[in-house]
Formats: sequence, structure tokens, C-alpha cells
Amino acid sequence: MVATLIDLTHPVVTGMPVYPGDPEVELRPALTSAADGVNVLGLHLGSQSGTHVDAPYHVDVTWPTLDGLPLELFTGPAVVADLRGLAPRSAVTAQQLAPALERAAPGTVLLLATGWPRYWGTDRYLAHPYLSVPAAEAVVAAGIRTVGVDALSVDRTPDPGPADPAVAELLAQLTDEHDPAPEEPGLAAHRVLLGPAGGAVIAENLTDLSALLAAQAAGRALEVSLFPLRLVAADGAPVRAVARLG
Repeated sequence: MVATLIDLTHPVVTGMPVYPGDPEVELRPALTSAADGVNVLGLHLGSQSGTHVDAPYHVDVTWPTLDGLPLELFTGPAVVADLRGLAPRSAVTAQQLAPALERAAPGTVLLLATGWPRYWGTDRYLAHPYLSVPAAEAVVAAGIRTVGVDALSVDRTPDPGPADPAVAELLAQLTDEHDPAPEEPGLAAHRVLLGPAGGAVIAENLTDLSALLAAQAAGRALEVSLFPLRLVAADGAPVRAVARLG
């Protein structure tokens, strides 16, 4: 059977979705062939823009930066966990990951298919499912050192709330009255996966993984490459994510 390559990367374009608070993305001509004899594009984006990987340094300045990681972490055979159909902002459990982890040998790239790419560019994209701490710990225990997700983050993304400050203040007061200790989104799964015990890298904002799930069900071998830009002392970088279906 002829191998098939599938691009799992969101196009980088001006105004593309970013994590709340991250730098906005802007592409504009810096030089043009008409005026300068060549076309050169000027880029403004963050290290976490679009389809990207996180290095451990992303959450702790004492952990390794991107350029200190072996290239082997960014490629390998892949197993896809089918997590489609979960409710918005629901926590993925270790039990839900178990079927995929049973097939994944140490060194395998674990891909989490939530189905959330269908909401790319909408507010609902922020309401993706996320890894619970026990699920992240199960990934580490299975010897997985590379995790990719087709959503904004492996952790819960904070709800930005209403744009109207008065409405936001009213909702905050109601929350204080009825839920004195609301759940903090945090980066708990990041810390489990990227920390010293895990030593992993995380790829986020992958595109639709349904073709990989179908190939996996048909018994085809999967390989994934997630090679980042070679940024010095970085917390992460955009990648060109590509799957190879054997």
C-alpha cells in the first residue's frame, strides 16, 4: 500500500485564533518584487501561535528549553485516542485513554482526537475537553513522551467571559455567592507531562485527526513528525505537523 502524507497544520494567517493573551498573528509584505525586486514577508507571531509544540520551559524556567531537546521527541510512530463526542470543557479520564495507552509502546506519539477543530475560529474552540491530572499521569506512566491534541491546549482554557465589564462584574458576584471556590484552570496537565517525571513535549492546535483514526481502524501504521523552528532558549515554536499513513 502506498504511504499517504496528511498535513495536520493550521495555515498561518493574519488574525488567526490564538490562546487568550498571546500575541496576535500578522503577516504583511516587508519587501515586494515591484518596489524592491523580491518578495519578502514580514511575520509577527508568538512562539505558541497556530500548530505548535511546548517545551518544558513553557511552564517552568528551570526546565529544558526547546533547543535543549532531542529531535527524537518530535517524531515517531503514533497512536490516536478517540475522544470525540465529549462535552465542552469536560475532563478526559485515565479510563478513557486506556484503550490507546494499551497500544502505545514507550516512544510512541500519542494523539488526542477531540473533534474540536470543527470549531476553529469560533468562541466554542476555547471550550475544548482537556486532560485530567490522572489521565496525564497515566500517559507518563505508559512511557509516552510526545503528546499532541487537536485543540487549543491539553489543559482547560479559561473562559474569557462577556466583553461587557458590567456583565462580567455581575457574573463574578454571582459566582462568589454560589461557588466560593471556583475551579482554577491552571496548567496541571502541562506540568505533569512536561515536568521532570514526564520529560515530554506537547503539540497543540493540530487539525482534524479523523483520517488518522480511520487509518488506525484499518490497521495502517501511523507516523507523525512535529519538528519545530529552531528557536534558541524558547518555550516552544510553530511546527509543520505531518502524519504518514503506511
